[in-house]
Amino acid sequence: MQNLVDVHHHILPPDYVAALGERIGMQGLIGAVPEWSPSISIEAMDKNGIKTAVTSISSPGVWFGNAAETQALARNCNEYACGLKRDYPGRFGFFAVLPLPDIDLSLAEIEYAFDTLGADGVGLLTNYNGRYPGDPHFAPLFDELGRRKAAVFFHPTVSAGWGSLPEIPIPTLEFPFDTTRAIVSMLNHGTFGRSRDARFIFSHAGGTIPFLAERIARLAVVPKFRANNPHGIHSELRRLFFDLALSANRSVFSALMQITDLQHVFFGSDYPHAGEKTITATARGLTELDLAGDELRAICSENARRLILQPSRPQA
Repeated sequence: MQNLVDVHHHILPPDYVAALGERIGMQGLIGAVPEWSPSISIEAMDKNGIKTAVTSISSPGVWFGNAAETQALARNCNEYACGLKRDYPGRFGFFAVLPLPDIDLSLAEIEYAFDTLGADGVGLLTNYNGRYPGDPHFAPLFDELGRRKAAVFFHPTVSAGWGSLPEIPIPTLEFPFDTTRAIVSMLNHGTFGRSRDARFIFSHAGGTIPFLAERIARLAVVPKFRANNPHGIHSELRRLFFDLALSANRSVFSALMQITDLQHVFFGSDYPHAGEKTITATARGLTELDLAGDELRAICSENARRLILQPSRPQA
């Protein structure tokens, strides 16, 4: 396949890696920080037919308790990502990282990222120090993102109480579980209904949401849950978007198609945290799903070009 658009493609700006030091923690399945540079990304993209990658900062993000440090690091990462978009025309877009959980700083960064840097959306984590996105603390943020009709990409991170199965890499189980927690949190507090014009994108086919959708729908018997989802829980899930990073196989895809449709699905690689072999496997996996040519094109590029990649804007 050619001309793919990869909506789940991470960058590791040098200043970000240096600022985090040991705080960057375990990365991917092997634990080490992957070797990365723009040229390494482009080489992997060219080998696998990826025309454009929409970049983001992966877990653990930029927040470590100091608002000023977080603000400076978020700005540095966003300007670096903007530079990639400018210096490699057509090859990169970017989801801006925000200095959450500080709401005022994040609202200011949204304005700068969209209006000055030309961001294609924002990239958020599934929780911040155990506070999940449905928490009313984040309501002003999602109100603004809804007003801007923004693409909002969620990447999982470790939960505050994680400590089980220490020999199992965190991404294997904890990441899909935390994506599930984030979605249920937003359903519980009515975030999706209140910010209907935002486009919410969840990694890895929504974690365990496809498998648990019917159990989650049973929460409609809870008055708060029912009131915050007046159109029904299945209706809200059908409006969400999902990437297929680590998920382009028959079992996951068939479950995902029970809660959404092809127009809500994107190609994603999770590169470089998932290596180049994973890009190849994901692309190959898509060709084995018995999709028609127009269906495959929708997932591989057309949905992303229609819903995420933005017209040219002023860039710093």
